[in-house]
Amino acid sequence: MRFGILGGTFNPIHWGHLLLAETARDVLSLDRVLFIPARQPPHKSAKGLLPGMVRYEMVQLAIRDNPAFVASDIELQRDEVSYSLETVQILSKQLPSAKLFLLIGQDMLSVRWKGWEEIASLCTLVVAHRPGAASPRRQKGLKWLPMPQVDIASSDIRARLKAGRSIRYLVPPAVERYIRQHDLYR
Repeated sequence: MRFGILGGTFNPIHWGHLLLAETARDVLSLDRVLFIPARQPPHKSAKGLLPGMVRYEMVQLAIRDNPAFVASDIELQRDEVSYSLETVQILSKQLPSAKLFLLIGQDMLSVRWKGWEEIASLCTLVVAHRPGAASPRRQKGLKWLPMPQVDIASSDIRARLKAGRSIRYLVPPAVERYIRQHDLYR
């Protein structure tokens, strides 16, 4: 089996995340793409981060119509900062015969990673171009994913909600309904 791993805060999940996952599934012939909300990413502040289970519920709503997409709470079960290294180590033990592909946006190449070399030894690092992202320092061992460019950011979605603006066509309708029903990001 071939598994894509897409981690992130998903605060909230949006069409860009889904497009990345579906493009990777198609181009890399993935059997499943695991969406893994981070408890607390090491490179971002916890300020404004919704509780993990709320973000997990939004992920489930966003992916429910795609049988190849699976939500995982593996990082939410841990009490500490979410490091991709630990997640990939756990998944490689749980799925010993699977080929793993870590899906990341180009912007993530500029942050400091714990155990980058070990991550690269356990899975294929797949990078999606991101509009406006700086040229990456890391190049070796990366597989670049050709995909349509969309410039959607969760931070922009949160700002729009705070300002009372529309988020239609930025997130799946079920996610927008959930956000509105629970009055999130106000």
